Amino acid sequence: MGALAAGFWGFVGGASLLLGALVGIYAGASRRTIATVMALGAGVLISSVAFELMDEAYQLGGFDASALGLLLGAVAFFFADRAVNRRGGARRKNPGDKQGDSASAIAIGALMDGIPESAAIGISLLEGGNFSAALVAAIFLSNVPEGLSSASGMKQAGRPTAHILALWAGVTLVSALAALLGYLFLAGASEDVTALIQAFAAGAILTMLASTMMPEAYEEGGEVVGLVTAAGFLLSFILSHLE
Repeated sequence: MGALAAGFWGFVGGASLLLGALVGIYAGASRRTIATVMALGAGVLISSVAFELMDEAYQLGGFDASALGLLLGAVAFFFADRAVNRRGGARRKNPGDKQGDSASAIAIGALMDGIPESAAIGISLLEGGNFSAALVAAIFLSNVPEGLSSASGMKQAGRPTAHILALWAGVTLVSALAALLGYLFLAGASEDVTALIQAFAAGAILTMLASTMMPEAYEEGGEVVGLVTAAGFLLSFILSHLE
């Protein structure tokens, strides 16, 4: 039951990619609106990284496992992000770019962003069997602008609607699978290994926020995104302490 729950909540977090894509294709949204949602999601994720991932990793494995995991996750994302950027996915979260020619890089980038997040959901269920509402909310909010902006860009470039939706549906299913596997692979792991993987996810997410979400949110939304990011942090902080 725990693995199924992990898969379900991973699907919920990833489904916002598909939801965002639907909005981007059929309704559209201004760049400022997308940037505002992106900033809110960034703030929520920063709080979740600190209180849901790193703090728990430290409690499980101490400084050595949590610090090593964080650094490894950051380095891994850095090099993977560079590879995706060179293939055309550098501005995968930006709504103003026509992204039809880089659809595969965008999909790979979305997976690279989403797999550590979804795996973190599965890992969070190992502690007491209850999912983290704050973490799921953080991932859901952070995924909406990525699906929205990328789908909007691909639509501008003339990509067929069916192709765009199939791409994001596939990414959503992989997100659910990542959460399920994160739970299964670590169900019998030692506390040090669990802490290392949890901190690895935190490092990857934090690096993603600094290199993609926050710069592009500021570029499109201006100075107000700082306030929105702080509001997102507070929202996640409250959720994490109400659980």
